[in-house]
Amino acid sequence: MSQKQVMAIKRGDMVRAVKEKLENSLEAKASDARFPSYIFDTKGEVVDLSGDYALVKFGIVPTPNVWLRVDQLEAFK
Repeated sequence: MSQKQVMAIKRGDMVRAVKEKLENSLEAKASDARFPSYIFDTKGEVVDLSGDYALVKFGIVPTPNVWLRVDQLEAFK
């Protein structure tokens, strides 16, 4: 994966998951592939970064934070 394909994100950025990139991914196959709609439709805040992954907090509903690959995220304003 090249740096041009991955958006540069940092802590505090507002993002949402990209459905097309998350479906059929390793993460989808490793757990329940039925993702809640709020990860695609609402703002999530990047609270931590580790390698190719970002810890995202979705604040609309009380849910646990979720680790997603940065290439599965897009900026959301």
